[in-house]
Amino acid sequence: MTEQPALIADIGGTHVRFALVRSGQPPAETVVLRCGDYAGPAEAARAYLQAVAPTVALRRGAFAVASPISGDRVDFTNSPWSFSVAATRESMGLDRLDVINDFAAVALSVPYLGAEDLMRIGGGEPLAGAPVAVLGPGTGLGVSALVRDGAGNWVPLASEGGHITMAAADDREDALIGWLRRRYGHVSAERLLSGPGLVNLYEAVAAANGRPAIYNTPDAISRRAVENTCLLCREALDTFFAMLGTVAGNLALTLGARGGVYIAGGILPRMREAFALSGFRARFEAKGRFQPYLAGIPAWLVVHPQPAFAGLAALVTR
Repeated sequence: MTEQPALIADIGGTHVRFALVRSGQPPAETVVLRCGDYAGPAEAARAYLQAVAPTVALRRGAFAVASPISGDRVDFTNSPWSFSVAATRESMGLDRLDVINDFAAVALSVPYLGAEDLMRIGGGEPLAGAPVAVLGPGTGLGVSALVRDGAGNWVPLASEGGHITMAAADDREDALIGWLRRRYGHVSAERLLSGPGLVNLYEAVAAANGRPAIYNTPDAISRRAVENTCLLCREALDTFFAMLGTVAGNLALTLGARGGVYIAGGILPRMREAFALSGFRARFEAKGRFQPYLAGIPAWLVVHPQPAFAGLAALVTR
């Protein structure tokens, strides 16, 4: 990397976060913009650069996007944005623009996270060199992993594991998923384990209890659940935590993630104490004969404010 900074961006379904990265320094000049205020990432990036570095000539950029990457065209799952990687690179005058899945960027951050960036959620010690699982709820449900390549380097896996079919662990969850199946047909994990998913869960819980659904935002539901001022909200959040444990345990088994499970995303760090005391860990391990196997796998809640930035910074400076 030259002395010029690189532009990095973490693009979600609602917000895009920009920063500049200089060699040997953490990301700086961080700004958050609303995606809906701009036609696409190039327009948002130009507005950001005009505000923070109007005279800097950039040559390198890296975007983390909440979308599968399968070619030059990027169409967002939870946003109307769509763009061409090549056209965006050319319009911004960049020599190189890397575009990776947002949770692949989070996975890249894992080797660079310190103790202050993590909150332990049970388990034993990680097995050195073993695969690492990464997942987390936000606007959607992100899923990724880290595996070693032949040279011993960590490689992130781009995954759309948030769209797996959600499985119920008991009769109550069967009923809730059944109610949502009548609405959506396929009930993916993301339909439940995301900001909009918490609203879906609350509405299903209200229907199962024969009560009206009063609240319609994840913040309102989670706040009343944590304050214990609404029993329907409390059940919805408890179910959310438990179901996340189901999905995380499935992912750990699928990957053989004895290097640990890292839970990121924008939702859980805001209620970390409630999450730590929840049924997540018990459900994570509730895999019958493989309970002892999962009991040894450590899990951490990532409380770093911008783990995708740490991953993108590693990408553009290595």
